[in-house]
Amino acid sequence: MQFKSQAVAKPYFIAAIALFVGQILFGLIMGFQYVVGDFLFPEIPFNVARMVHTNLLIVWLLFGFMGAAYYLIPEEAETELFSPRLALITFWVFLAAGALTVVGYLAVPYATLAEATGNNMLATMGREFLEQPLPTKIGIVVVALVFLFNISMTVLKGRKTSISLVLLLGLWGLAVFFLFSFYNPSNLVLDKYFWWWTVHLWVEGVWELILGAMLAFVLIKITGVDREVIEKWLYVIIAMTLITGIIGTGHHYFWIGTPEYWQWFGSVFSALEPIPFFMMTVFAFNMVNRRRREHPNKAATLWALGTGVMAFLGAGVWGFLHTLAPVNFYTHGSQITAAHGHMAFYGAYVMVNLTMISYAMPMLRGRSANSPSAQVLEMWSFWLMTVSIVFITLFLTAAGILQIWLQRMGETPMSFMAAQDQIMLFYWLREAAGFVFLLGLVLYIWSFFKKGEVQTAA
Repeated sequence: MQFKSQAVAKPYFIAAIALFVGQILFGLIMGFQYVVGDFLFPEIPFNVARMVHTNLLIVWLLFGFMGAAYYLIPEEAETELFSPRLALITFWVFLAAGALTVVGYLAVPYATLAEATGNNMLATMGREFLEQPLPTKIGIVVVALVFLFNISMTVLKGRKTSISLVLLLGLWGLAVFFLFSFYNPSNLVLDKYFWWWTVHLWVEGVWELILGAMLAFVLIKITGVDREVIEKWLYVIIAMTLITGIIGTGHHYFWIGTPEYWQWFGSVFSALEPIPFFMMTVFAFNMVNRRRREHPNKAATLWALGTGVMAFLGAGVWGFLHTLAPVNFYTHGSQITAAHGHMAFYGAYVMVNLTMISYAMPMLRGRSANSPSAQVLEMWSFWLMTVSIVFITLFLTAAGILQIWLQRMGETPMSFMAAQDQIMLFYWLREAAGFVFLLGLVLYIWSFFKKGEVQTAA
């Protein structure tokens, strides 16, 4: 059943993909700066490129989550969205705030931006992933509250399902934990302690609830498996996510000045964090194997299956590789961390957004699926992006192992920059794989414009 107000999801999806392209372009700029240090200097210094790259990642994923909620909630609640107009207003406010922030990063030195945006009144800037100026952070809170009001009112007036309630819990958690970005104590240990309450409890906590709800919704639509079966899986997955993810925050507390017991709590509970991701993989394949119908959108099915596998590999396996305190003692802050981060973000959150867009965009255009030729193109994009991110992860893992040996474990440890010179080959290989990833993203976008016979949605 389609609802007219679901159309507000479309601009969110389009903006998400446009910002995704920007994120990848700045990633390629950074990758080249790793091997040619003065590339685009002083126009785009490395620290600025990195801020733009990571901030675009966060913003486009949030656009994807919001678009998914605006598409998913009316269908789950079996009622029109509470206020489509409010959804469009918040879209333009959020897009303008994000664009102005990126322009600010690029146009003026970061210290000047901080001074001009009131950071001396309430110091919130200068921390990784939370570099946004104070007005932007306030704007994000306002947009999030209006968004949550809109979807919460929609759920309250319509049918309540496990999927919509889990999604709401995740989205409200996202907003609540972002409030810790305003807390910036002068004590560095306290600062890092609570900084992880936003960063970790987002990506290894409430975002996983959003991931689970979105994946469950798409699997119901493309497999026809009974809702009760999928909901039981969803409950078990989110229970394991919260049990392991909340206490697993401790694996970030190993070396920042916190008590020693965090080495035990962090090691034990974060070692269990791969379990919900493994369950998601089994869940996705199990539901597709038990499907009652062959949905014409084969590409969305592929993305859904890929989400489970890659989330388990990136967040689960590569997370576990360096999560135990005795191992993390050597790997902390090395290229092993970067390898885990790239595959985990892609496997869990990038892929679930692309899954939802792959399923929903044809429906928003009055189709059950894109044409077969367009889907072939999209499946090529899946394999190009997925295989290239695997190689990026492997190259960074190799670079990290060599870096750790040369810089931290050898009998005559090298300096940081001397070790970097020795692993330069892996940075070149990573950059080449990044261009393949960009090609896959271009094919993904092109697939939505490719002509051909399409099946009209009922």
